[in-house]
Amino acid sequence: MESVLNVKESKASERTSVVAGLPNGLNDQLLTTLVKIHFEDTDNGGGVVEDVTYPTRTKGVAYITFKEKTVAENVVRKKKHYLAGMVGSAQLVVSHFSEKVFRSVKAVLDLSVFRSQICLESLVMDLKREIPTLCVSPLEANGRISVQGTFLAIEKLKESLLLKASFLLEKNRNRQSPRGSTWRSSHSLKPSMSLTPETMRRGESLVLDTDTFLYLKKKTKFYKRTLRKFHVLCQETVDGEITTLCIENAQGASQSHSEKQVKEFIEKYSHVLHFELRKETLILEGKKDREEENIKLACEQLSLSYLQVLVNFYKTHIDVIGSPSDTYLFKIEVMELIRQKVR
Repeated sequence: MESVLNVKESKASERTSVVAGLPNGLNDQLLTTLVKIHFEDTDNGGGVVEDVTYPTRTKGVAYITFKEKTVAENVVRKKKHYLAGMVGSAQLVVSHFSEKVFRSVKAVLDLSVFRSQICLESLVMDLKREIPTLCVSPLEANGRISVQGTFLAIEKLKESLLLKASFLLEKNRNRQSPRGSTWRSSHSLKPSMSLTPETMRRGESLVLDTDTFLYLKKKTKFYKRTLRKFHVLCQETVDGEITTLCIENAQGASQSHSEKQVKEFIEKYSHVLHFELRKETLILEGKKDREEENIKLACEQLSLSYLQVLVNFYKTHIDVIGSPSDTYLFKIEVMELIRQKVR
């Protein structure tokens, strides 16, 4: 089965549209052909279709990649699409494709723990060279830097720093007792703190995007079931866009291997969600009190119908997280409910 990952890896997200509402009961190959014919018809705002990704993990959803970006914009702009087929016609919902839950993450890293072992300026230059997609601020006198990039780039940064830390720790062990060392190879990177906070010195640690983690915890049964099955406890530290998990066994060191298993399972599952989910944001900042209240009420009302959509309320905005089709429809219905209240 193909998935949205194929679309992402083709680097054609700007030329890709999400098509929801495809009918059941048709052969996958036939439905793919009907979709291709429909979206190549210029009367539907279409054009040359390079690829149709179907079926996907989301029922009734396909991903259409066009040759031209303008065509992808045109089919979204056209309000009504009806797919003619053997079972009559089905109204489709077409929206822009979104690569991930989020586009970038910001974090502040304290590199001062490296100061006695390595030149920090050289360390920062190495990091920039290893991960060119990462935006790195000038090094501050206290050893801190600000970084911004995709979550995968932040993960790569974490792994690179942990590798350097492990290397330096091993080097020190060859010269002296490790009693005074503040490093262990299983530690995770925590923004705005030392790379090895006191609370992270046991068990396994894992860094996740906060939006992905919240969806994993609140909208899937996988997270709680996994912790319960392997008898582990998980300390969750949310720090803005990044959440750090510290996984410890509840039954003692004899079952410590379960910590690593749980970490691997959660990491794999979260990566799938990271690429499959989409986030729509409703801005509250600058709205009049009545309009802001109407948006909140509409979201609360619709969340009862969209059980697979996570709605996070913040002071300045509301994040709507779910499948591409669900988040798109959710936002459209919110706007419709607001218009009805204004009339």
